[in-house]
Amino acid sequence: MIITSTSDTAFQQHFNTLLERGKMDIEEVSSTVQTIIDDIRCNQNSALKAHIAKFDHWIPKDDNDLKIDVSLMQHAYEQLDDTLKASLHLAYNRIKAYHEKQLPKSWFDTETNGTILGQKVSAVDCAGLYIPGGKAAYPSSLLMNVIPAQVAGVKKIVVCTPTPENEPNALLLAACHLCGVSEVYKVGGASAIAAMAYGTQSIPKVDVITGPGNIFVATAKKMVFGEVNIDMIAGPSEIGILADAHANVNYIAIDMLSQAEHDEMASAILITPSERIAKETRHEIDVWLQKLPRHEIARKSIDERGAIIVTKDMEEAVRLMNEIAPEHLEVMTQNPWELLPKIQHAGAIFLGEYTPEAIGDYVAGPNHTLPTGGTAKFYSPLSVENFMKKSSVIAFSSQAINEIGEACALIADTEGLSAHEQSVRVRLR
Repeated sequence: MIITSTSDTAFQQHFNTLLERGKMDIEEVSSTVQTIIDDIRCNQNSALKAHIAKFDHWIPKDDNDLKIDVSLMQHAYEQLDDTLKASLHLAYNRIKAYHEKQLPKSWFDTETNGTILGQKVSAVDCAGLYIPGGKAAYPSSLLMNVIPAQVAGVKKIVVCTPTPENEPNALLLAACHLCGVSEVYKVGGASAIAAMAYGTQSIPKVDVITGPGNIFVATAKKMVFGEVNIDMIAGPSEIGILADAHANVNYIAIDMLSQAEHDEMASAILITPSERIAKETRHEIDVWLQKLPRHEIARKSIDERGAIIVTKDMEEAVRLMNEIAPEHLEVMTQNPWELLPKIQHAGAIFLGEYTPEAIGDYVAGPNHTLPTGGTAKFYSPLSVENFMKKSSVIAFSSQAINEIGEACALIADTEGLSAHEQSVRVRLR
C-alpha cells in the first residue's frame, strides 16, 4: 500500500484518481439493462421467470413460485439461535427508535387576515425494497430499509431479493419475519427494479424504490427514476479516516479492512498529518490481512483502491476529506468533536476510537444505506423522509385575497396569462 504526501509532486494526480473512485461505467451496461427493463414492461411475469432461469439458475414452476411463503419466514425465525435472535431484536429496536425521531410533522400557520398556509406530510402508498442476495445475504440491509418505511407509515411494503438456485437465505427470511414483512419475491438484479417500477401480474407497482445493489441494479434505478422515486444511486462501499498522532493504529487498520473485505471495488482512505501513524497503519494492515478469511478480496481492494495520505496539518487533512466526501468517515483524534463543525461532506460520521464503522452497520441506530463515491456532497442517508411526501396547504379568506390579490393579478397580467389574472380579479371587491 503506497503512502503519499501532499508535498509530493505527483500528489494531485494521485488524489484526482481517488476522487474518481465512485465512477461506475453505467454506459457499458445501459443497453443490457434497458433490454431487461423493456422485456419486463412488455412480458411481465414470463420475462421475470426467464430472467430468473438465466441469472439465478432455477425455473419457477408458476407465478406463485415467485413469492416466498410467510411460513418459511416464521420457521427460519424460530430456528434462530437465541443469542442471535436477541441481537436482531436489539438492532431492530435501536434502528426504530432512531428513525422515529426523524418523523417530519405537518404544520399550519394562520395570519391575522384569515390566510392559512401549511404543509401536509404523508407516506407513499407502496414502497419497493431491494435487498442484495447473490454472494452473500444482508439481513441488516433489510432492517435498514424496512424500518424507516414502517415508521413513515407506508401501508404496503414489497421486498425483492435474488435467490440463486432457489435457496433463500435463512437469516434474511428470519429478519423478514421479525420485521413483519409478508411480500417477498425471489427476483433480483435489474429485473427486480423494473418489476417494482412498472408492475407485473405478481409484483405490484411501487411509488419508491430503495436499497443497494450492483452496477446493473444502480443503472436500472437510474433508468426508472421518474416513473418511481429512488433513494440514491450507490456504488462500492468506502471508508475515510482522519487520524492524529494519538490514534490507535490497530483500530485504524482493521477499520480500513472492514470496508475492504466487502469487495474488490471498495475503498479505504486514511488521511493523517502523522507520518508515523501512516507507516504503522500500513504495517498493521499487513498483519491483519493474514488473519482474515476474506483476505484475498481485502488485499485487492487495499492495493488497488486504498490510500494513505500524509498532510502538513489536520486542517489540510479535513479539507481533503471534504473533497472526497466519503460514505463512512471515522474521526480518530484526541478531540474528535472539535473537528465536527469543519466536516461538511460525509454520509455518516463516527467520532472517537470506540466508534468503529461496523457499529453503524448493525446496531447503532442510524441508517447504513449511505451515499457513496463523493455523492455525500448532495445526497443524505436513507431516512423516513424517503418514504414520505409533502403537500402544500393554502386557504385564503375574502379579506386575504382582497389584500394581496391585486399584486397577484398584476404579475399574471405581466406574464400574459389573462385567465390567471381574471380568476383572481373576479374574487376582488
